[in-house]
Amino acid sequence: MSAWIKMIDESNADEDLLDALAMAQTPHGTVDNVMRVHSLRPATMRGHVLLYRAALHDDTNTLPPWLQETVASYVSLLNGCAYSYANHWANARHLIASDARADAIEKAMRADRIDDSFNAGEAALLRYARKLTLEPGTMVEDDVRQLRAAGFDDGQILEANQIVGYFNYVNRSLNGLGVTTQGDVVGYYAENSAV
Repeated sequence: MSAWIKMIDESNADEDLLDALAMAQTPHGTVDNVMRVHSLRPATMRGHVLLYRAALHDDTNTLPPWLQETVASYVSLLNGCAYSYANHWANARHLIASDARADAIEKAMRADRIDDSFNAGEAALLRYARKLTLEPGTMVEDDVRQLRAAGFDDGQILEANQIVGYFNYVNRSLNGLGVTTQGDVVGYYAENSAV
């Protein structure tokens, strides 16, 4: 466990915290520091878990999972959040399922040259994510119209908006509390013999 504030482990947790930790458990059977950092306030852990799962892992989302994870990674990269970038780029890379394509995408994101490795629709979505992350006060209705013109329906635009909003929240939370991946299993799809 690693953060600038105290994090309580299961051996010192009361019943309320144990319940929140159980809710926050990953497919690996662990609780990542992104959730454990809430251990002093289990209510915010519960809220965080629900928001995360609704924004990024809901079965009704129709954006391709690799693109959801790539948007999450791009926002985290723009915000300088090493924690979220490590986890969600590992997920995106796994879902892209091509090292060459993933390398090209990562290079384009790091150089902030998204048109280099994305089709027109994907690039439009990433431009939206960039503007909403770095210049939220300048958003206008035309930003949404451009996504419609790129082929996204309003439900998909909402999905993207919620992913961007969630990652701006979590990036600031993690960076503001000094949370690291120390002790975590990095990536949702990571191999783990305990699974």
